[in-house]
Amino acid sequence: MGTQQMLLIVLGVIIVGIAIVVGTIPSFLKGMESSNRDAITQDCLKIAAAAQGYYRRPRLFRGGGNSFENITIRDCGMTMNAEGNGENANGTYSVDGSAGDICIVTGRSKSEEGGTVTVIVRVGAIEPPTFSGW
Repeated sequence: MGTQQMLLIVLGVIIVGIAIVVGTIPSFLKGMESSNRDAITQDCLKIAAAAQGYYRRPRLFRGGGNSFENITIRDCGMTMNAEGNGENANGTYSVDGSAGDICIVTGRSKSEEGGTVTVIVRVGAIEPPTFSGW
C-alpha cells in the first residue's frame, strides 16, 4: 500500500473512534442522572420508613407517640448538617411533620440543579406514599 492510503486509513480510524466516544458521552451522562434520581428516591423511602417507626414508637422510647410532630432527620437515622438537614453523597434531605399525621420527606439532588423528590407519608391511610418531582 502507498503512504497516502495508509494515512487515509489511519485518519479514518481516528475519526470513527472520536465519533464513537462523542456519541456515547450523552448516554453516559443520562445514565448518571437516572442513577442519582433512583438513589435519592431510595433514600427518601428509607427515611419515610424510619419516620413510620418514629410515629408508632411511644414518646417514652423517644418516638412520636402516634404523631410526626417534632420529628427531625436525626429521628430517621441520618446525622444533621448545620442547616438541620440530612446529607449524603446523593443529596440533602429534610423531614416536616408539623401536620401531625402527615410527614413530608424532601430530597434534593447535589448533582442536578433543581432536582427534587418529595415523598408524602400518611400514617393510617391505605394509599401508598405519594411521590412528586423529577
